[in-house]
Amino acid sequence: MPPIRAESPVRTCVGCRHRASVSEVLRFVKVGSELRPDPRRRLPGRGAHLHLDPACFALAERRRAFGRALRFTGVLDTAPLAEHIRAVIASHGTTGGGASPRPDQQGGRPT
Repeated sequence: MPPIRAESPVRTCVGCRHRASVSEVLRFVKVGSELRPDPRRRLPGRGAHLHLDPACFALAERRRAFGRALRFTGVLDTAPLAEHIRAVIASHGTTGGGASPRPDQQGGRPT
């Protein structure tokens, strides 16, 4: 019988690309053409993960990471996901411990 792993699963944030435990990131899925938060991780379909941090959300939008992560080529409505992140931050009074972007990711493309 294989040993039981005590570690929790690790996922990569589509915004900052840092790896984190599933308890530190929010799963979201595409429903129709909008992104829906899935905090209980129960909705069907392909999911992706994001820190509960507006900076990670902004990075993911700027990098067009939502469509790539969910393998979707159309336009996605990110409003429900953005509203959920704002609501969680307002209720907890914190950014959720999301990793901030590395310094080499903040400057844009080199010239």
